[in-house]
Amino acid sequence: MRKEKDAACGVKKGKPGRGREEMDSKLEEEILVHEEFLLCGGAETQVVKCGPWTDLFNDQSVHRPKMLIFIITGNPGFSVFYVPFAKALYSLTDRCFPVWVISHAGHVLAPKDKKILTTSEDPNAQEIKDIYGLRGQIEHKIAFLRSQVPKDVKLILVGHSVGSYMVLQMLKYAPELPVIRAFLLFPAIERMAETPNGRIFTPLLCWFRYVLYATDYLLLTPCPDIVKSWLISLVLRVMNLKAELTLTNVIQPFCLANAFYLGAQEMMTIVKRDDDVVKEHLSKLTFYYGTSDSWCPIRYYDDIKKVFPEGDIRLCEKNIPHAFVLHFSQDMAEMIATWVKDNLSEI
Repeated sequence: MRKEKDAACGVKKGKPGRGREEMDSKLEEEILVHEEFLLCGGAETQVVKCGPWTDLFNDQSVHRPKMLIFIITGNPGFSVFYVPFAKALYSLTDRCFPVWVISHAGHVLAPKDKKILTTSEDPNAQEIKDIYGLRGQIEHKIAFLRSQVPKDVKLILVGHSVGSYMVLQMLKYAPELPVIRAFLLFPAIERMAETPNGRIFTPLLCWFRYVLYATDYLLLTPCPDIVKSWLISLVLRVMNLKAELTLTNVIQPFCLANAFYLGAQEMMTIVKRDDDVVKEHLSKLTFYYGTSDSWCPIRYYDDIKKVFPEGDIRLCEKNIPHAFVLHFSQDMAEMIATWVKDNLSEI
């Protein structure tokens, strides 16, 4: 039975040779990436989808996937930076399952020529209170999954940074979601204001947030889109990055203000680790901590490892930074893909 499922998805065991690696590199360029905007909880929401499946509800074919890999970003929730990670994950799981990345509410605006999808009979049409805040963002992700993903499609959740906190809260507030595994990468799930970065950003985000709002507004509002595009391309070249989707609709005062607002709530709200949720769902959780992470110090790894010694709690051995999506997407995708392939028969 295992061999039949592996064959159906094209899963091959063993380390690929150089020819296979070159072929995978070429194929990755051909991966279909679909960007759409929809109204979720009353807010414009960007969703980036890897694979041919864009509408799981209306796809009644025998080839409809039985599982979705769903990525929740850190803050700011710019999905564009997660595209290489999503494509690598989709390719490494042999294109058997769709990989979707959702932006945070209000962090990306739809271009003027882009259609915003909505259905009045769905929960998506109902507004979520304080949707740009931390609790609202959690409800935003739950509302999306309830309205856009059929109940019989199993979920693998991938949370990065504060996205890991959101994953844990989703398990708490929406236990009916068919989550079979959750990967919490560089998890910002406790004592954020006490971290090295937290001590810097807490005063900025909590005390001087309105100064940041005004500065962004004064600098960005009069700036033409062509100038923003040039500045963005310059920064990407300096950082040796390539953006597959436009970033001009991200660098907007409204989007940055929402990112600052969410950040302020993170500093004030994410204090005590929710051990009750971790204990209840420990068997389906994988934690991945960095060795030099200014948002998740290594002592946080030591602490949670002592409380849950039987848990799948890992410490990075490759010196991957917190913002892994910038240059280490392949490494993180390989870890998740390995688990998916090893457990394919159960899935």
